[in-house]
Amino acid sequence: MVTDQPHARFVGGTLVLEGVAQTATPPTCFEWVNGKWRCPAVHYRTVWPWLGPHGIQNHVPHWHDLTLTLHDGREPHDYQQESLAAWHQADRWGSIVLPTGAGKTFVALQAIAAAATTTLVVVPTIDLLHQWYARLSSAFQHPIGVWYGQEKDAQAITITTYPSAWAHAEMLGNRFKLLIFDEIHHLPAPNWHEIALMCAAPFRLGLTATYPGSELDGMTRVALLDELVGPVVYQQGIDELTGAQLAEYRTERIRVDLTPAEREAYDDAYATYTGYVRQAHLRESHGPNWWAEFTRRSAYEAAARQAKVAELRLKEIVHQTQAKLDVLDQLLREHRDQLMLIFTAHNRFAYTIARRHLLPAITHQTKAAERKAVLDGFRDGAYRAIVTSKVLNEGVDIPEAKVAVVLGGSASAREYVQRLGRVLRKQGNAQAILYEVIARKTVDERIAQQRRTGARQQMTPRI
Repeated sequence: MVTDQPHARFVGGTLVLEGVAQTATPPTCFEWVNGKWRCPAVHYRTVWPWLGPHGIQNHVPHWHDLTLTLHDGREPHDYQQESLAAWHQADRWGSIVLPTGAGKTFVALQAIAAAATTTLVVVPTIDLLHQWYARLSSAFQHPIGVWYGQEKDAQAITITTYPSAWAHAEMLGNRFKLLIFDEIHHLPAPNWHEIALMCAAPFRLGLTATYPGSELDGMTRVALLDELVGPVVYQQGIDELTGAQLAEYRTERIRVDLTPAEREAYDDAYATYTGYVRQAHLRESHGPNWWAEFTRRSAYEAAARQAKVAELRLKEIVHQTQAKLDVLDQLLREHRDQLMLIFTAHNRFAYTIARRHLLPAITHQTKAAERKAVLDGFRDGAYRAIVTSKVLNEGVDIPEAKVAVVLGGSASAREYVQRLGRVLRKQGNAQAILYEVIARKTVDERIAQQRRTGARQQMTPRI
């Protein structure tokens, strides 16, 4: 719309005040740039009440209200109703943290139905995009848009991925009044946070089972999410929901020993690795960033490169020790009548296990069609177990699995909680079990303890 009247408009992820003099005093988020007042679109929520009283027309929103009927006869659990009430009380601005299997998508459907407005759902993976498409289509029986790759069909309710939303934020930024970030812990990543920065949506909902906070840079990430989406308005941990909403579960640690040959090779590699770190005084000089500095030096310094090779070697020994394979053999026999997920640290070990037991493996190298066929076969009982590295950590709905075996992974608490969550969907009175197989007197013990400690913090509700 062309007008000579002072007005606000959306331009490439920003709000621009047209016809407003430099001598004016707009909200502090605005800066005078190239002869106009401008600010990131995220500030629309606080800017729009200021516009009318100051004689400035509002040309920013291109969204509209919807008439929606939620075709889902399930009654929300008490905690789901509480989470929605908390979000509404916060003016529909903030994140809800619930364990995997606790019905975060169902909460989002309720939020969309209540808001009854154009909505953009942002997800991290194509698998999740397809799952959301199916859920939204069934729930609202309304055309659902998809925006990623070559398929760019924007509807009143649209699903996109983080990469696509970032690449097209300047085009999508004023078309949706409600912005939902699934697995919102991905949002603070470089570039991705610009999605929230460049969108004008005044309603925002973040969903995750693993909110940032325990990582070294967790507080920075939390502060960014508070600014762009709002604070955590509701949180429940796994232990608070087990029994009624989630499966009862137990975790077991199984410790194994390296073979004599593995121990000798491990000790040699460990001595080379730690010797360099001590000699270079990396921990003293770089604090929590010492490992990043170590990795950087390995690109150009011979001694650092030798230590880096040793580090990779010792982790390979720990992650692929023969004893872990022997334990897995035993667990597969013990749980022969139960579906199992087997998590490894790296693709190579996943494929080794897959060949050894004639099991399907899903890694980042697995094509979409093959992945779907494997998951369908798993759900139908054609496969008794799936081996994976990190692909199934989050987002994939596998309600039948009740046994998870962790043969290796990172120290991330998020990874631990995600893997436990894969087997927590309630199925009758079946108990879920997560086995951690750990190599004694190796870095495996420290890594496992770190992720367990962090997981306990994440599984305890803050609100």
